[in-house]
Amino acid sequence: MPLAQALKVLIVDDQNSVRQVARLTLEEIGIKHVYESENGKEALEIAGVQPLDLIISDFNMPEMDGLALLRAVRAHPTARRLPFILLTGRGDRELVVKAAQAGVNNYLVKPFTADSLKGKIEQVLGKLS
Repeated sequence: MPLAQALKVLIVDDQNSVRQVARLTLEEIGIKHVYESENGKEALEIAGVQPLDLIISDFNMPEMDGLALLRAVRAHPTARRLPFILLTGRGDRELVVKAAQAGVNNYLVKPFTADSLKGKIEQVLGKLS
């Protein structure tokens, strides 16, 4: 069975339209188990109880932004090793440096394509098919 079919991925973004595009894109590349959260606080709760293989999170969100979520995940006893891809609407070098220091596995600038998302996931997890 291809790796993609077994993956459990959490998408975190405060915009429903972005979550839906990400879900459809993930499904297009073969990932069927997709969970959604609209903020970092809720995502942290999900990551604490739901076994996941990857978190894809927006940077700019209310309640808890993507960088704060990343730091919280890295400090969480059961979720700390989860691969984490940060989505950002800006290719801000300072943000990328802060995310790298916090332990991000990869980042992707929005808008993204199925190929670019698949490439970032494969850089983190290995070949999907």
